[in-house]
Amino acid sequence: MNAYGGSGLGFAVRCVAGVVGVGLCVSVASGAAAARAGSAEAVGAKAGGAGAVGDVAVQLVALNDLHGNLDPVEGPAGAVRRAASGGGGRGVQAGGIGQVATLVGKARAGQANSLTVAAGDMIGGSPLLSALFHDEPTVEALELLGLDVSSVGNHEFDEGPRELERMVRGGCHPEDGCAPGGAYDGTEFPYLAANVTRKGSSEPLLRPYSVKTLPGGQRIGFIGLVTKDAPQAINASQVRDVEFHDEVPVVKRYSEVLKRQGVEAQVLLVHEGEASNGVAGSGDCDADGPGSRLRGRIKGIAERTPSAVDLIVSGHSHDSYECTVDDPAGKPRSVTQADSFGRSFTDLRFRLGEGGDVVRGSVKAVNRVVPVGTPKQPAMSRLVETWRERSAKVADRTVGYISADLPGRGSTKKETPLGSLLADAQKEATRGHGADLALLNPGGMRADLVHKGDGAVTYADAFRTQPFGTPLVTMTLTGAQLIAVLKEQFSGGNAEEPRFLQLSSGLKYSVDMSRSGAARVLTETVQVKGDRVRAAETYRVTVNDFLANGGNGFTTFREGTDRDGGEVTDLDALVQYLEKNSGPGSPLDPPSAGRISFLKE
Repeated sequence: MNAYGGSGLGFAVRCVAGVVGVGLCVSVASGAAAARAGSAEAVGAKAGGAGAVGDVAVQLVALNDLHGNLDPVEGPAGAVRRAASGGGGRGVQAGGIGQVATLVGKARAGQANSLTVAAGDMIGGSPLLSALFHDEPTVEALELLGLDVSSVGNHEFDEGPRELERMVRGGCHPEDGCAPGGAYDGTEFPYLAANVTRKGSSEPLLRPYSVKTLPGGQRIGFIGLVTKDAPQAINASQVRDVEFHDEVPVVKRYSEVLKRQGVEAQVLLVHEGEASNGVAGSGDCDADGPGSRLRGRIKGIAERTPSAVDLIVSGHSHDSYECTVDDPAGKPRSVTQADSFGRSFTDLRFRLGEGGDVVRGSVKAVNRVVPVGTPKQPAMSRLVETWRERSAKVADRTVGYISADLPGRGSTKKETPLGSLLADAQKEATRGHGADLALLNPGGMRADLVHKGDGAVTYADAFRTQPFGTPLVTMTLTGAQLIAVLKEQFSGGNAEEPRFLQLSSGLKYSVDMSRSGAARVLTETVQVKGDRVRAAETYRVTVNDFLANGGNGFTTFREGTDRDGGEVTDLDALVQYLEKNSGPGSPLDPPSAGRISFLKE
């Protein structure tokens, strides 16, 4: 019996070459039992014994938040910005899994003990190239890259826990069947979810940790977690049957399990990041002391995670940092994150001492940018092009035209051109349900809409901005409830990091950012169709199903009445809007700004 009541799991040691031929022996569970959730991974012939002695150099290549972006992301969302010593900064278009494979291969060269790890959101919210086949192309690419282990992120739950389990274990999609190329065989790497359980159970949904054995016998344990706040970022209908637990007590539990197995070197893979206005891209995280410029929940987790954990690899907030944060014993510990979408990867190097533990003073971390001009690794390029051919018939259809770039995900503005267009499209698509206005959460737009050539927008371009296919819901809100929704952008779970909803035409209001919390919304300025909103009046409001269920802390939407819709998705609305309102000689212009007025910022 193992530590969680399982029995009869077989394990073997496998040597993995990856795309660059660097040999690495790791312990893996053999057979279908390897993918079973909640079981501990044994370690070949050394299970239960102390790690091999000897001072050895180790490399971790770390990724996070790929979101199925096998191609580089276009526009501002695909740029990496780094602080410049003289002020300002520079932007480099970056990403592409073929380019990642090339530079990871170079980074691995000469490293006898190299492991590749990830901190979640590697799938989900993906472009059509991957999403059309339920992210099976991305899993195949990650396997070719040589990914050894990953934590889950919130987006691994986009289609619910059953689909996540299918991704891990294999099998054809229950509705769409097998993708071209044959039956899907699951992930070769373990997905870890130590703090996710089914409701009423203490058993993790997936494995809580994984132990990897280096060629010399040294062992490294990886514990994988997702933010306990994941339900705020997942449609409630998808996670009703699972629970997300506080991170630190779970880390303590499995760190102790690893210690009992004699695993001294421990790494935390956690899908939780920093505040959006934190240190990422702005300079030295430790300029005024360890982690002095790091903000957000990851810092608190790092400060409380037990000292037995030697390194923390994080994700979720999409921008890179290399920090040190003092552990509970006052010892500096590395905390890192790479840029999302494959724009960079973290190259971590350290030594294992005589007792098998990480020598903290030896840890070096560098985030290596992946410029789009990097030559693509040939094998990876062939894989991507194979899936591109399979998706071309759907992806390449022209659905509309634009006259200029429509920044969205990558915009530095709170009110974005793409967000306004998407909200306008959703309002128009639901006029049959009496929609007066529409509101969109900023996380609902996943990219920028970039003007190319004659301005044609393909179905793949549209899909990239709205990949979830979330149904639209039109509900009745009172004026008081509408104002409450606007205030929730700055209060509750959004108080520290305001979350600006994107507005359709006809809705306007002003904010005073010198105030705090909900008081930032100037109630007397809120207007619908030019008239001041009255508390007792009613309005028909369209939102996606995620917001309708109270996502991102907008709980007032749950109070909406007379709900209609569900037959049209956010993607349908955008495609229909482009088809109706644009053509080869009449491209769609960016919407005018001014729906949100800032009195003080």
